[in-house]
Amino acid sequence: MFLWSVTPTHKIEVKYCKKCRWLMRAIVDDPRLLSTFENELDEVSLLSGEGGFPEITELKQLVRDVIPPDKDLGSIDRKTNKSVS
Repeated sequence: MFLWSVTPTHKIEVKYCKKCRWLMRAIVDDPRLLSTFENELDEVSLLSGEGGFPEITELKQLVRDVIPPDKDLGSIDRKTNKSVS
């Protein structure tokens, strides 16, 4: 199971599944989060755990829904809106 938390200083702790070997995927997604939320996030930490790991689009939406809920995620939001219509 993918777990994450947001601290008051906008630090995200991402747990990835070490049994599933999601470390490299988590490493690749960290800069994506920091780039997308450059004005909102101060830090992203990786913690090993058990469970899966979401697609980057889902991960960005989860972060956005907590920190800057009004932030436009560009193509991610357009794809989501098309699939809902």
